[in-house]
Amino acid sequence: MSEAVLLIGTKKGLWIGRSDAARQEWRLDGPVPEFEMQGVYAVGIDTRGDRARLFVGGTSEHWGPAVFHSDDLGKTWAEPPEGSIGFPKDADAALERVWQIQPAPADQPGVVYAGSQPSALWKSIDGGVTFELVRGLWDHPHRKEWGAGFGGQAVHTVLPHATDPQQLSVAMSTGGVYQTRDGGRSWSPANHGIKAYFMPDPDPEFGQCVHKLAAHPDVPERMFAQNHHGVYRSDDGGAIWKSIADGLPSDFGFPIVVHPHEPATVYVFPLVADGNRIPTEAKCRVYRSRDAGSTWEPPTAGLPDVSYVPVLRDAMTTDTADPAGVYVGTRDGCVYASADSGDSWVEVASHLPDILTVRAAVLE
Repeated sequence: MSEAVLLIGTKKGLWIGRSDAARQEWRLDGPVPEFEMQGVYAVGIDTRGDRARLFVGGTSEHWGPAVFHSDDLGKTWAEPPEGSIGFPKDADAALERVWQIQPAPADQPGVVYAGSQPSALWKSIDGGVTFELVRGLWDHPHRKEWGAGFGGQAVHTVLPHATDPQQLSVAMSTGGVYQTRDGGRSWSPANHGIKAYFMPDPDPEFGQCVHKLAAHPDVPERMFAQNHHGVYRSDDGGAIWKSIADGLPSDFGFPIVVHPHEPATVYVFPLVADGNRIPTEAKCRVYRSRDAGSTWEPPTAGLPDVSYVPVLRDAMTTDTADPAGVYVGTRDGCVYASADSGDSWVEVASHLPDILTVRAAVLE
């Protein structure tokens, strides 16, 4: 391994981190001039080609939202003159924010997905340069009943199936999990077992406020979900969800991440409750399960013993090194990195603006 690259999206721009080979020493550059004072709610790294392509979903208060890409590790950024992403006129909608940028698996070269506010899915077939609306989800009869979460009404998670290009899962707040098995032409809710305590019927077909989804490509039928109060696992591709919150100090939180090499290892960041969004016991703690959620532990070495700030849904990620790197960004502008799968942590950054999203990749 030569180095790792870390993209950090904040409410006031983008920072880029580069590590040494051990991922212990980091150099941080930023704010990147092209995105200064933009809300960067989505970043992505595509390592499928000969060189890495970086993505930023930025929101300018003047120009609005757009997706930018870089093929030189952030030295220069590009957006096509006609724009990268936007609703067609007949959709009668305006793009407010890009929440997710997700390259497809390696056997789908050129395919990149995006999720947005209002809740919509977008697909690119030119490597993430331009995106088209996936009409099957946009025209779904449930769409008019999807509500807005605290952060807005958004498709914030896009989870391509590892082996079947026709299958795809998305999660939205609110609305819950939806899946397609025909390449996006039709969609069905997949929320059986996920609770929505804030609704008159706590077990609705749809309407849940699912905060994040995750799955390992080697076991795509096993999926994990962090809900608005609830941590769940599905062993049948999302047909039925069961709680795995026993052993956690709280079932409320935002991110959930799966280890890149260990399909049964999963990470969460518990908060006290939806009405008290601070870490449990006021300590910065990443909880890890090595048995798919049956038991949990909070490795603590290097993390602050006092913390009152949460971690947002896309502000925790992993790289693909072995041992794996795990990265966490907090709302008070700190980034912590682990080069040993979460056993110990070092501080990569501090005093940044509110961190919204982080992504990391290993560059050979």
